[in-house]
Amino acid sequence: MGEVDPAFIQALEHRPKPGQTIEAKGIPLIDLSPLESNSRTALEILATEIGDACENWGFFQVINHGVPLEARQKIDLVSREFFALPKEEKRKVSRDEVNPTGYYDTEHTKNVRDWKEVFDVTVQVPTVIHDPDDKEMKEMINQWPGNPPEMRSACEEYAAEMQKLAFNLLELIALSLGLKKDRLNGFFKDQTTFIRLNYYPPCPIPDLALGVGRHKDAGALTILAQDEVGGLQVKRKTDGEWILVKPTPDAYIINVGDIIQVWSNEKYQSVEHRVKVNSEKERFSIPFFFNPAFYTMVEPLEELVNEQNPSKYKPYSWGKFLSTRKLSNYKKLDVENIQIHHFKN
Repeated sequence: MGEVDPAFIQALEHRPKPGQTIEAKGIPLIDLSPLESNSRTALEILATEIGDACENWGFFQVINHGVPLEARQKIDLVSREFFALPKEEKRKVSRDEVNPTGYYDTEHTKNVRDWKEVFDVTVQVPTVIHDPDDKEMKEMINQWPGNPPEMRSACEEYAAEMQKLAFNLLELIALSLGLKKDRLNGFFKDQTTFIRLNYYPPCPIPDLALGVGRHKDAGALTILAQDEVGGLQVKRKTDGEWILVKPTPDAYIINVGDIIQVWSNEKYQSVEHRVKVNSEKERFSIPFFFNPAFYTMVEPLEELVNEQNPSKYKPYSWGKFLSTRKLSNYKKLDVENIQIHHFKN
């Protein structure tokens, strides 16, 4: 990225503390193999484990998740091949405000530029989203680079495997909230889910910049594959410290997004996280953002609201929310980006 642009520099209070890294201890590591048994008792135990993790941490890791290692290796390989290409080659599939899929290297989080390059792929083709002013619908259609030639097949195969895992997790979360297993599935009929390939180049100012600034995920669930370099930091609920989530081989990191926070009427809360950069090593990660249909009105689920626990949020349009968020990726805004707290009762 050449000379360091001041746009990358975080405000003093948001910079990583030099030389201080607190490694996370006790992060829930959940074994999903009981899913194969289809035993009701095993499912209930698993749902309780996941509920505890959502309530106490806002994120957890899963092993024995059923995603073939080969599918993960294939997408990892094409990601590395793509980001190794010259900038002019990658920019042939640049995303823009009209179609926010494809390559991008000037994304902003909280109005500060992130030290990373990304390539976005929508899972449902085409994915339909609202324009923020509701005047028109937009179709997001994937842009596939000519090189590497296997990019499309690797991404599509990985997306199919991630879908299975995402629905399994969604059903366990529904059970953990005392709902029917399939209570949340209908919201994802015309989903706006997408996969992001992240590339974090080595950074000469790792104490001033971040790969991704502090944020919470706006969707329902995020399923993250990170490489062995690591860099994901989560804000610990108990004391507000930033703690490093050490990579566990072949595990996925799951975090609860804002939509589940609203659906659960704040029983579960999305957690703030960020990505540290490394002065020596490049890092790759692949998040799968599991999001409902654009026409979904997000509000606390009626089964979880009563006189003792009144609704904490007004309904909001997910499509409109998503479009407003995507617009802020392209430009520095004069105001805080749209957040779910704007809809608090």
